Amino acid sequence: MTRTITRPARTRALALAGATVVLVAALSACGASAADDTDPDHRSFDLPGDTLTIDSDDSALEIVAADDHASGKIEVTRWFKGTVAIGSDPKVTWSMDGDRLVLREKCSGIVADCATKHRIEVPRGVQVKVEEKDGSVQARGFRDALSIRTTDGSVHVTDSTGPLELRTGDGSVRAEVSSRTVRTHSGDGSVRLELGAVPDLVDSRSGDGSLTIDLPRASYRVDTTTGDGAEDVSVPRDDASSHVVTARTGDGKLTVRTAN
Repeated sequence: MTRTITRPARTRALALAGATVVLVAALSACGASAADDTDPDHRSFDLPGDTLTIDSDDSALEIVAADDHASGKIEVTRWFKGTVAIGSDPKVTWSMDGDRLVLREKCSGIVADCATKHRIEVPRGVQVKVEEKDGSVQARGFRDALSIRTTDGSVHVTDSTGPLELRTGDGSVRAEVSSRTVRTHSGDGSVRLELGAVPDLVDSRSGDGSLTIDLPRASYRVDTTTGDGAEDVSVPRDDASSHVVTARTGDGKLTVRTAN
């Protein structure tokens, strides 16, 4: 049996389709930005010990070591903007489970557009581990051990002296620090390290991207490997040195040099 669509029905269908296209185009053209949230939320969390794990699924993170906060308190500020054209309203949640700060964003439906940012202020003397699924991470001011792992997002650490371990599956890694131990890995992205103090150990790897290490003037035991890229090592080399630098790139230029 053949069903004939009348002209009014066809007109309504076309109008609805056109309205949907306009809605999708309008929402897609103006992506959400957490910076547009002019009234961010703030909350303090108790920390039972001297270690903190930050577990985030989809947020830009700014993590700061702070001298002026009471011991045992984590201060968190949250910015959020989001819309869902058709579906459940978006929302963000935060909670503390022991020494684990859990940050979640729920934003799904037709034309879902959300953006979240957290600023986390951590007292001195706390070792921090970051587990980020999808979002950039910036950290500064750490004297204690700092470990950052992201699945998809850049990592940038500054003004820190504690041991560093920085890993990202897809994103760049950058550090301007005076840490004595630095380990970094990027699956797909550039790595740039600028060290203000002579390190004991640097172990840096990039699967697909350039790798640049700027070091203070000293002699180093250097071990480098490049799969497909130029190699430029200009620091003084000494196989007996206690300052060890290991650098590996799969596809990208490798540079190890003395900082100006």
